Amino acid sequence: MALHFSKEEFLQRKTKVLESMKEQKLDALLMFRQESMYWLTGYDTFGYVFFQTLILNKNGNVILLTRAPDLRQAQNTSNIENIKIWVDKDGSNPTDDLKIILDELSLKGKKVGVEYEAYGMTGRNALRLNKSLENYCGVEDQSELITKLRVIKSQEEIVYVKKAAELADRALDEAWKHTKAGASEAKILAKMQGAVLEGGGDYPANEYIIGSGHNALLCRYQSEKRILSNEDQLSIEWAGTYKHYHSAMFRTIPIGKADPKHIKMHEACVEALKNCEKKLIPGNKVGEVFDIHAKTFDDLGYNKARMNACGYSLGSTFSPNWMDWPMLYTKNPYVIQPGNIFFMHMILMDSENQLAMNLGETYLITENGNERLGKQKLDLVVL
Repeated sequence: MALHFSKEEFLQRKTKVLESMKEQKLDALLMFRQESMYWLTGYDTFGYVFFQTLILNKNGNVILLTRAPDLRQAQNTSNIENIKIWVDKDGSNPTDDLKIILDELSLKGKKVGVEYEAYGMTGRNALRLNKSLENYCGVEDQSELITKLRVIKSQEEIVYVKKAAELADRALDEAWKHTKAGASEAKILAKMQGAVLEGGGDYPANEYIIGSGHNALLCRYQSEKRILSNEDQLSIEWAGTYKHYHSAMFRTIPIGKADPKHIKMHEACVEALKNCEKKLIPGNKVGEVFDIHAKTFDDLGYNKARMNACGYSLGSTFSPNWMDWPMLYTKNPYVIQPGNIFFMHMILMDSENQLAMNLGETYLITENGNERLGKQKLDLVVL
């Protein structure tokens, strides 16, 4: 059994969930988010793309309903002892199997929380679930119950996040080493991902973002792989990943020489990041951090080039993306707490001049402030 946390850690997590369920007067919780299953039991899979749910009742009983390919996956990676299999066949409806389990747990007429906001909870699965539970039990959306517990990292989790940050730094070293005029984006990507894997890390929850030339202004992965020209710009967003915990970074690298506008944009990104650092402390709201980000860029004339969010929480996440709750945007009331992990990204996309500048770092919130986990310099590196 490949459990990545101590028995005591898993017991503490389960206790916290049961306490939250009691506060919400829930008799059971149906988990569909892979992040919740991994955090609570260690269960590690991508089988959540099919109908799969982890049931926890108020008495602490844990039952996994999944498909046959994930039986041994759950046995080898988790502490789940009771695993039920629904059978693939034409016209099969796994909610029928779920209802049998709920009957065994005497949940008819009781109050059940459901994680509706989950990548495995497709619209079709939600419709089937609602139809199956209609007039059977009370159903309540509890998509954030475990998410709000996961957002505060334990000491055991912080060890993994710091290891992920170390791997992210190694990846940047590889990027700097292999980025030059005539280099291919594909090779740079391969070297960066290789550094993480060779360092004992994992695949990230989403693709690394890489783009040069006009593609340097993109904030999403796309499949074009260019050869860098003599005067170019390369934007890369990546994450070190360890035991599914992420530490992300973002950089734009001018190739050949830096346009004077590049230099000004980079100075603005550094100023915005430093101003955000001052606000990124316990007791402040994440919306306040965004506001200082926006004010910094707006005062410098970059209102049209900046984004409407400046970061988000990171942790143990699964495909299709590593972004976690909460996101940093204006008026978000979430209060920053010790143990939070935030990726702060200063993004400027100047469409008029076709210039990009990005600077992103991951932070651990401490008792009195924050700690930047990446150890690389923030200077503008021209290659």
